[in-house]
Amino acid sequence: MDILYLLVPLSVMLVFFILAGLWWAVYRGQFEDLEGEGERILHADS
Repeated sequence: MDILYLLVPLSVMLVFFILAGLWWAVYRGQFEDLEGEGERILHADS
């Protein structure tokens, strides 16, 4: 039972870091052009 006093705050912190990382990626425009990089790789000159 004592382990819950450690695991619950750690899981809340983990969720916070995941949400912060997702917010950062959206804010920086990581999801703006989903098809562009795939097309760039396919049409790149070798």
